[in-house]
Amino acid sequence: MSAAAGQIIKCNAAVAWEAGKPLKIEEIEVAPPQAGEVRLKILFTSLCHSDVYFWEAKGQTPLFPRILGHEAGGIVESVGEGVTHLKPGDHALPVFTGECGECPHCKSVESNMCDLLRVNTDRGVMIGDGKSRFSKNGQPIFHFVGCSTFSEYTVVHAGCVAKIDPAAPLDKVCLLSCGFCTGFGATVNVAKPKPGSSVAVFGLGAVGLAAAEGARISGASRIIGVDLVSSRFELAKKFGVNEFVNPKDHDKPVQEVIAEMTNGGVDRAVECSGSIQAMISAFECVHDGWGVAVLVGLPNKDDVFKTHPMNFLTERTLKGTFYGNYKPRSDLPSVVDKYMRGELEVDKFITHSVPFSDINKAFDLMLKGESIRCIIRMQD
Repeated sequence: MSAAAGQIIKCNAAVAWEAGKPLKIEEIEVAPPQAGEVRLKILFTSLCHSDVYFWEAKGQTPLFPRILGHEAGGIVESVGEGVTHLKPGDHALPVFTGECGECPHCKSVESNMCDLLRVNTDRGVMIGDGKSRFSKNGQPIFHFVGCSTFSEYTVVHAGCVAKIDPAAPLDKVCLLSCGFCTGFGATVNVAKPKPGSSVAVFGLGAVGLAAAEGARISGASRIIGVDLVSSRFELAKKFGVNEFVNPKDHDKPVQEVIAEMTNGGVDRAVECSGSIQAMISAFECVHDGWGVAVLVGLPNKDDVFKTHPMNFLTERTLKGTFYGNYKPRSDLPSVVDKYMRGELEVDKFITHSVPFSDINKAFDLMLKGESIRCIIRMQD
């Protein structure tokens, strides 16, 4: 047990005070964990596009001041009452969704959508008492998807924390807590392409590249990357993408372009951009009779998916997935173990690394399209 267990900890955090304005490093107070909660010392975190999305607050409900961040690795500092699967000193990954272990979803082998701990992007407080564990000069600061890892210390519900092998490098496996598992799992756990099949991946950011990596490992022979930024194709080759389509280069819908390229459509499509048009195109570009499209990206709150019912009646399948259908506490430790055995290539997703004091540089790199994943070193 740490010397600060049960006490308030003062530490630095990057606070988003307003939408789209640079984060400000502030000294804040972090309350001790309550029943069913864990306080983590964050060693490494990285910037995910979802952080930028909610920081800009253009397509979702604005909630400020807020501590963003949700893709991270750290060490358990203290635990609240009733927490038994974690203890101080454990290496762990916080996850934006959770696993209570008791609800019908957690008991089902077909779902990872925990009734209690599924993500709620509009909730800025802890589930237990409806209060924030962060404050500055008495002013509460909102949480972000239950993680808030842009802080040297954070408090997370214990059901959203996965204990992992302490030998695993946290500056690498932190990516497994969101982006990699979301895209990779969407392909291998949900789309399930067969060896020799064709797969279209819409959106070649980190999640899309992880989806492509899943297609590569599954043995797909044609992996078609679809993105509005043509310069992304060269990098995508490292992840198995061997053909590229930019919708802006064509005078017809991209789903028609892909259908012509593949003699009727691809076997599988995985959408990772959050664009409602990309979601529709992904579904309409799969082959009739057996094609499966999987939606991954986070849409704007007012988006509506529209397609003709005949696209279903001709035996195309549309699926959604959440965190790649991985259960955080049950499945994440084994994914880390696969990385440790060399079965998963995670390091190639990391393009930059900056100290915590330069966190706004990570935002600049992502906004310019220069970064897949930028690791933020919290303890420099």
